[in-house]
Amino acid sequence: MSTFTAFVASKGLNLAELTNQEIYTELLTFVSQEAADKSKNSGKRKVYYISAEFLIGKLLSNNLINLGIYQDIQEELAEVGKSLAEVEDVELEPSLGNGGLGRLASCFIDSMASLGINGEGVGLNYHYGLFQQVFKDNQQEAVPNVWLTEQSWLLPTSVSYKVPFKDFTLTSKLYRMDVLGYKRDTKNYLNLFDVEGVDESLVEEGITFDKTEIAKNLTLFLYPDDSDKNGELLRIYQQYFMVSNAAQLLIDEALERGSNLHDLADYAFVQINDTHPSMVIPELIRLLTEVHGLDFDEAVAVVKDMVGYTNHTILAEALEKWPIDFLLEVVPHLVDIITRLDSLVREEYPQAEVQIIDETERVHMAHMDIHFSRSVNGVAALHTEILKHSELKPFYDLYPEKFNNKTNGITFRRWLEFANQDLAAYIKDLIGDGYLTDATQLEKLAAFADDPAVQERLAAIKFQNKLALKRYLKDNKGIELDENSIIDTQIKRFHEYKRQQMNALYVIHKYLEIKRGNLPKRKITVLFGGKAAPAYTIAQDIIHLILCLSELINNDPDVSPYLNVFLVENYNVTVAEKLIPATDISEQISLASKEASGTGNMKFMLNGALTLGTMDGANVEIAELAGAENIYTFGKDSDTIIDLYETSGYHSSELYANSLVIKEAVDFIVDPELLTLGNPERLNRLYQELLNKDWFMTLIDLEEYIETKERMFADYEDQASWNRKVIHNIAQAGFFSSDRTIAQYSEDIWRSEV
Repeated sequence: MSTFTAFVASKGLNLAELTNQEIYTELLTFVSQEAADKSKNSGKRKVYYISAEFLIGKLLSNNLINLGIYQDIQEELAEVGKSLAEVEDVELEPSLGNGGLGRLASCFIDSMASLGINGEGVGLNYHYGLFQQVFKDNQQEAVPNVWLTEQSWLLPTSVSYKVPFKDFTLTSKLYRMDVLGYKRDTKNYLNLFDVEGVDESLVEEGITFDKTEIAKNLTLFLYPDDSDKNGELLRIYQQYFMVSNAAQLLIDEALERGSNLHDLADYAFVQINDTHPSMVIPELIRLLTEVHGLDFDEAVAVVKDMVGYTNHTILAEALEKWPIDFLLEVVPHLVDIITRLDSLVREEYPQAEVQIIDETERVHMAHMDIHFSRSVNGVAALHTEILKHSELKPFYDLYPEKFNNKTNGITFRRWLEFANQDLAAYIKDLIGDGYLTDATQLEKLAAFADDPAVQERLAAIKFQNKLALKRYLKDNKGIELDENSIIDTQIKRFHEYKRQQMNALYVIHKYLEIKRGNLPKRKITVLFGGKAAPAYTIAQDIIHLILCLSELINNDPDVSPYLNVFLVENYNVTVAEKLIPATDISEQISLASKEASGTGNMKFMLNGALTLGTMDGANVEIAELAGAENIYTFGKDSDTIIDLYETSGYHSSELYANSLVIKEAVDFIVDPELLTLGNPERLNRLYQELLNKDWFMTLIDLEEYIETKERMFADYEDQASWNRKVIHNIAQAGFFSSDRTIAQYSEDIWRSEV
């Protein structure tokens, strides 16, 4: 009798008679017991990766893969007429993240465990996450994303801390999730702090709730709406609660392992993932001085040597700047420390642009991170160069030794071994399975680039993945996908810099071309996925435009045989695992200089989609590795864009006036035909935005984008040439393994020992 079957039988159960829900429950227990038997990684210096997000996705399949028993369980279930895929569908996806930042953090903690590094994630246990996206009247609506159930991967602990705020103190409770390394006997944890008094009944219509009831709302939602003061204060409450718990945890653990706290940097390292955890710096100093008796200067020196800051963006909105008045309302005990840190900076560096507290009494969290850390890293080669020579140049001039690049990566075990099982099996047939622990071994695939049999097999696998996506979308989203069409996919959180609006303008252009009788050789299906922040009006307007276009085009008998457009509702990791393997064209069309890295581009590359992108973020490295002839690039370069911002040299109205193609596409947003399907206020606002502002320069690249996309569709008809490009991309995707990224963090920044 096989292992899981025996486990089930030992409880007096017959596997063949269990429902999928019951099998999931038994597998959760089985895997949890297997994980409980594993010892903790135990290197002297422990890494605490603090992040507001951990977009971990469903855990059953990932844990089975990392235990090395996925295929065994799959076969055991098949023997009794059960499907592991159907069992996986039972699991609710943890709602602990939103986009690339959270998915990256999840890949990183997976790789830390797989490399045997003593490193753990620290975050919050959000009850409803960001929100669940639903569409009504061609608009996004938000409702709570319920995922916490009685049976889950969360492990309650006895660990709790007192977190002091101005007017009250909250008591935390620590929950953990096991993070299993790939085929290792050791593990790490994801540490998630919660408040016992959270009251889910606070939520009213949609995701509206009383933002002032901090003790009851603190961990309800990720990124609560901060369009008013109470929302901004709640974010400060959340961030301080997260970092105070993290700081207290790491100090306690260091003491348990023999630290005297004067040597804390030998026992702990904190990686700040974007600016959300920045208050960990003054909080550590506070704890070391007020609670543990170190003098201020020594505490500053200790903390400075044990913190690293990862910058994920140059967007001002994401480089947090909190008014001191707000901090005084929430954490006045930190303001004294932040002010002293600012004084230290002013004593040494008088220039205004590097101060922590600016002339308007706002605290620049990134400035504090840079001054009081030992490492500042970007997440793609281009991004890091922009930080050094443009956005953070005054700091690079002060601390050139701190700046370094760590290009992002993804976990191949999840994004190939699980998400694209047929492709993974075929790669193993060709080159073996060594790539699962050494992703650079994928380079061996390049030898097969001109092999017609390999090209045909890859095309067949892609078609099967399209069929699988077709079934998934029909069963779960009510979408009818044509598996014979070219699948062109853009899946990202909605933001103007990612330029979903440019893709929508292409859709309009193509619609009008088809109406004129200019028919494509093959049907095109354009897929979108992503959420817009509730307070981000223009992003929601873009969603509205796409949904209106979808209704118009998919119901037009003259156009729908040649073009379909869908926005997949409530995009998440589960949806991505279906969309990415089926995609032919990967849309990576951000405005050059604005995308720090991207990781979706890496997942698509690994799964045999060809990149259509600007030379932005990690697209630059994809082009260098795969060969410029094997991806499709367009658009103005980052230097040109940066110069246009500095000189105020971009005027969308001029491009609109001088191009019939641009004018026609933009004007259609307010065409009566579209207005009858939509909300005129939303469509008119988006139209005016593109015409009179267009801050992220949609129109500057639109014509070249259309030309490049049309060339791509034409090239698709030569399947031998297309799949030769596909093979070169997969063969060079190994560089983008998160194992490589984490090994570089460990060697260059954390100085961790395995």
